[in-house]
Amino acid sequence: MKNLLYIIAFLAFSISSVAQNSEAREKKEIIAIMKAQEKAWSNHDLEGFMEGYWKSDSLKFYGSNGLTYGWDKTLANYKRGYPTKNHTGTLKFKINDISKVRKGVYFVMGEYHLTREVGDANGVFMIIFKKIKGEWKIIADTSC
Repeated sequence: MKNLLYIIAFLAFSISSVAQNSEAREKKEIIAIMKAQEKAWSNHDLEGFMEGYWKSDSLKFYGSNGLTYGWDKTLANYKRGYPTKNHTGTLKFKINDISKVRKGVYFVMGEYHLTREVGDANGVFMIIFKKIKGEWKIIADTSC
């Protein structure tokens, strides 16, 4: 009986360790996407920046102009609001929290900082990442 308790305790610890390692790996994957977005944005590559988003009409973006549905409309809004490299400037994210909601879904809360010739811009965001067809994609974004 004592050996059975040791085995159960060992299995519980092992399962917990695997789950923690998996979550740490997933968070690193999400951070890597956001780093790629910083680079694309800073190169005025808005299409490249949008690669982090779910290419779907169901994508939701909520900002100062209200709710936008869809990848194409979100990209069009970015192009309209940031028409030149002077407008996109250099993007830096500060990630304040990444939390798992459930398997395959995380929310990320943080700050964005744009350094640019037309005037710096700063704000906060909360985005939701979901693993879709083996890739992490932003399915909802609230930025202001």
